[in-house]
Amino acid sequence: MRKLIALFMLAGILFAPAFANAQEAADSAAQESTPVVEEPAASPMIVDDEIVAEELSFHQVVKEKFIEGDPLYMTPVLICLILGLAVALERIITLNLSTTNTKKLLAKVEDALTSGGIEAAKDVTKNTKGPVASIFTQGLMRYSEGIEMVEKSIIAYGSVEMGRLEKGLIWISLFISLAPMLGFMGTVIGMIGAFDSIEAAGDISPSLVAGGIKIALLTTVAGLIVAIILQLFYNYLVSKIDSLVNDMEDASISLVDVLVKHKLTGK
Repeated sequence: MRKLIALFMLAGILFAPAFANAQEAADSAAQESTPVVEEPAASPMIVDDEIVAEELSFHQVVKEKFIEGDPLYMTPVLICLILGLAVALERIITLNLSTTNTKKLLAKVEDALTSGGIEAAKDVTKNTKGPVASIFTQGLMRYSEGIEMVEKSIIAYGSVEMGRLEKGLIWISLFISLAPMLGFMGTVIGMIGAFDSIEAAGDISPSLVAGGIKIALLTTVAGLIVAIILQLFYNYLVSKIDSLVNDMEDASISLVDVLVKHKLTGK
């Protein structure tokens, strides 16, 4: 009996580690087979500053940058923009009103010459607005002095009309040049102030230098933006004036041909 108990004890001692290893393997397998439920990730918190930034409108952003750039230096740049746009819009309206359908006007003048003579043609041109009609009027007023005087009158008065069309462009060009220079001046003055602050502090602080440079560069950006906007309007006006001048020249040549055709250039 004692031998049997001893055999059981010896068997238990020998096989106990194996049973323990098997149990551990079974537990690990059970854990691997069990689906792991992942906790939902916490939603990122929205920073209040980001919400405020998203709610700012374009007008508010511009106003904020204007204040950051120092109104003392940003105001002259803004004045250049306002005055430049005012002159540009006035020129655009004037040039569009000066546009004339030259083919239609020439047809009316030729019909008037055929039906009522030179006086009827002058009535047509006087009642029509635009530089082309004004040149026609000046040419018709010299019909009795010969074709050469008609051509000279058209050329001379054409130069006058071209000067009127170009009126105001010099001011837009001035503001295009002045706005960046004012911006650069504000930048230089701001940089001088930043270096003065560094000298007074006796140490180079990154926040101090960065803040001063940012404020200074805002004036340069504002000046460049104003110059770009006004340059676009200036180029449009120049192209519009060139188109009107070409129409004036073509119409003048056609008017002389019409006068020669109807033999109305007698002395």
